[in-house]
Amino acid sequence: MEYAHLGRSGLTVSRLCLGTMNFGPETSEEDSHAIMDRAHELGINFFDTANVYGWKKGEGVTEQIIGRWFAKGGGRRERTVIATKLNGSMGDWPNDGKLSALHIRRACDASLKRLQTDYIDLYQMHHVDRETPIDEIWEAMEVLRQQGKIIYVGSSNFAGWHITAAQEAAKRRSFTGLVSEQSHYNLLTRTVELEVLPACDAYGLGVIPWSPLAGGLLGGILRKIDKGRSAADRVLAELDKHRDKIERYEAFCDELGEQPADVALAWLLRQQAVTGPIVGPRTLEQLDGSLRALEIDLDDKALARLDEIFPGPGGPAPEAYAW
Repeated sequence: MEYAHLGRSGLTVSRLCLGTMNFGPETSEEDSHAIMDRAHELGINFFDTANVYGWKKGEGVTEQIIGRWFAKGGGRRERTVIATKLNGSMGDWPNDGKLSALHIRRACDASLKRLQTDYIDLYQMHHVDRETPIDEIWEAMEVLRQQGKIIYVGSSNFAGWHITAAQEAAKRRSFTGLVSEQSHYNLLTRTVELEVLPACDAYGLGVIPWSPLAGGLLGGILRKIDKGRSAADRVLAELDKHRDKIERYEAFCDELGEQPADVALAWLLRQQAVTGPIVGPRTLEQLDGSLRALEIDLDDKALARLDEIFPGPGGPAPEAYAW
């Protein structure tokens, strides 16, 4: 396994992050525990979750599954850098979501209880809350850190402007601020290259791409369909929009002698400010397969070919669209 610091922090994490969104809805608790044990065997120490995962409002099903795995002992908690998120609605009552100081306090305590731990390594804001002042958010996070309940703070789905505003506010408060940003980023979705990646690079944030395989489109979907595998209607609709690119991509992966999913992950690992993409396996086999991405060395010619197939926005702003 390869490791890197998470942004400018001293925290060392594996360059593949284990995503747990499937734990509960798609993967049984028994299989989820087996996947997490296997992740440790493979050297993956970075796990990502969220209080809304499990998709039963207010229950935090996925966090509970992880918590019961931690409770088995054997150094499971100590060997894991656990990242969770808040913002999504956990109930139908006022203050059951977003980033008010009240909800931050309640959400953190609830996640700690479900995870059966007394601290969260990386506490991430799942989305921007435009209705709560950033100073209120930072004050609440400062209190949690002083109490020892969280160690680092991260963002998710922030624009470059939001990252800048958050970091400048943290600087005024002499607070560390954000150490990471979790963004929707893959070969098909490259908007973050305009301003999010440059902002992260400038402020020393590690980027954690989510949906690195574009919902399965970059995972060899055409090959799977040819073999009789089914796909969700929404995935097929997206495939219709991007079929030409996907056909060219899978053909290029054949030229490389590599699996499409592995090439997609390897490409992300070469991008500016990226610490490591989130892989969300449903099975042990999918987890094992993802490690090949760490061994693929995409040279400049291969990277240029991928840029031809999946053109990005043209680089960072404003050069991407102005002189």
